[in-house]
Amino acid sequence: MDKYITFGEIMLRLKPPQNERFFQSPLLEATFGGGEANVAVGLARLGLDVSYVSVIPDNPIGEACLRELNKQGVNTSFVLRQGERLGVYFLENGSNQRPSVVVYDRGHSAISEVSNKDIDWNKIFKQTDWFHISGITPAISQSAADLSLEAVKTAKKKGVKVSCDLNYRNKLWKYGKSASEIMNEIVKYTDIAIGNEEDCQKSLGVKVDIDVESGKLQVDKYKELTNKVLRVYPNLEKVAITLRESHSANYNGWSAVLNNHKDFFVSKKYEIHDIVDRVGGGDTFAAGLIYGLNKLSDDKEALEFAVAASCLAHTISGDLPLISLDEVKKLAAGSGSGRVQR
Repeated sequence: MDKYITFGEIMLRLKPPQNERFFQSPLLEATFGGGEANVAVGLARLGLDVSYVSVIPDNPIGEACLRELNKQGVNTSFVLRQGERLGVYFLENGSNQRPSVVVYDRGHSAISEVSNKDIDWNKIFKQTDWFHISGITPAISQSAADLSLEAVKTAKKKGVKVSCDLNYRNKLWKYGKSASEIMNEIVKYTDIAIGNEEDCQKSLGVKVDIDVESGKLQVDKYKELTNKVLRVYPNLEKVAITLRESHSANYNGWSAVLNNHKDFFVSKKYEIHDIVDRVGGGDTFAAGLIYGLNKLSDDKEALEFAVAASCLAHTISGDLPLISLDEVKKLAAGSGSGRVQR
């Protein structure tokens, strides 16, 4: 069986009930989530053998976090138990014209203080076929960035396929390095790049004039952008970009494109009304794409599968994509009526 590895920070997520403002009532819903952990859960839910690499403090909060990952089928044997705290993020869920708001509290988290000597990538990659990382972990601290670069370098030496979700987070790049300084190096050891137009332009410094506020997709501009990324990074085999038409916090158009040097594919578009929770949608796209590229017949089918998976993630509360292989396949095949299954 193929073995998949993801690496990054998982956090405690604290959110007011439904669409309340922060502390409108004295309640916060506590769950867990984080880009690469979300991908790991997505892969496990789709039936793949996946392990998660991270650093989690050895305390009851850390134990609860590991139990949740294990419950979803993720192997956590490579997780280090050290450090003082698990990172936290607060989410205020937007509604209609009011956008969602994220506040991070992840300074001095366990993973931000990890060093290269703490994790043995040669051991981890012994029986691994695919490694997934994102642009979030390198933004946390210099040591996390160094460890991320060491991970992708070792993966390439071992012949492991590497995917990277570029994931630009402006609020995290605070330790003196720009996103492009760090991500330019990481992407040199990457095979599959994933992101949106902002990720490509701010993480990689690849510029194309795209108007994301107009509400209309400029497909030719995304072809230009992906072509440019592939020219700058000829080591990349494919680039996939998610396209979000944000009509309001509750209503988005959702689709994606994929460029593999030879073909440029545009997926079906889903009109997603009454969004339950959009956080983690891009991570579910990444999980779906990784599954599709490994288990389906071609890039077009993989892209459609990934968009369907991430569309379903918008209907589920929480970061973790609690989806199944069967329902993703059905939606990708056109069964999206929402009729009761009896």
